[in-house]
Amino acid sequence: MYFNHHSYHYGTQNNAYYRMPNETQLINDIQKAINAEYSAIACYEHLANMAPTNDLKERILEIQQDEKRHFQEFSSIYKHLTGQQPTYKIIEECPENYKAGIEFAFKDEQEAVDFYLDIADKTNDPFIKDRFRCAAADEQNHAVWFMFFISKLTDSMGVIRQVENYGAKGALSTTTLTFPQMLTYALQDEYLAQARYDNILGTFGDIPTFSRIKQAEKRHISALLPLFERYQVILPEDISQNFITTPESIKTSYAAGVQGEIDNIAMYDKFLSFELPVDIRTVFQQLRNASFNHLTAFERGLARV
Repeated sequence: MYFNHHSYHYGTQNNAYYRMPNETQLINDIQKAINAEYSAIACYEHLANMAPTNDLKERILEIQQDEKRHFQEFSSIYKHLTGQQPTYKIIEECPENYKAGIEFAFKDEQEAVDFYLDIADKTNDPFIKDRFRCAAADEQNHAVWFMFFISKLTDSMGVIRQVENYGAKGALSTTTLTFPQMLTYALQDEYLAQARYDNILGTFGDIPTFSRIKQAEKRHISALLPLFERYQVILPEDISQNFITTPESIKTSYAAGVQGEIDNIAMYDKFLSFELPVDIRTVFQQLRNASFNHLTAFERGLARV
């Protein structure tokens, strides 16, 4: 199995490890994670077969490959801890409808992030901690992709649905937040701002306000990136271009800038309501303060046009 590429051995003294009362919950959680991955593998096979395009089908199957890897890794961890093979069963039925299935998968991936981070926190074993933290980062990226798939669904008029789960909108709509999620949402929002400004400048030519703020947003990205390395959070893929539409006019461009900064400020206000490490809090406060300056610039521009 894929997991065997890693060096991971407990030794004979751990044959009864799983019988320790304080480890029972950890083992039960790992079994639950195995069943969740087993269910996801079957569901994503079903969704891939219903995907409307080959590109979407291939992407879903790529996600499925990650789930197969998680399934193998978790199963091997379980066997090392207990000396027994885990059981496998479907614990979540996949919706028959493609739209319902994609929305179901998005919600499921978000819940998996929290669950896997919780498992990582429950163990002192560095290898298990690392595997579940990495799996949580994978699931966060999967959630972003399923959210993108949702955005590609069209209504009866053929209008692409508004994306509500990416960047600041995603952060504001979720009820629970972890450090990795905060960093991911923040970087997504900076990616989204860059893509928005590139589109506006490419459409309407050089507009000093947008050019200046675009450069400032690049500095925001540079401030966030070291935190991903420091806290070992996997960088999200930049798929922001998929969520950009061209404004009708310069006036609507400024209006979009105003709304973007309002959402951005609200996102950082939400982040700062949590207990945060000093370095993360400092960066979030700096970016929030900069967003107030950008909001003022966009509001002035909107008043002029």
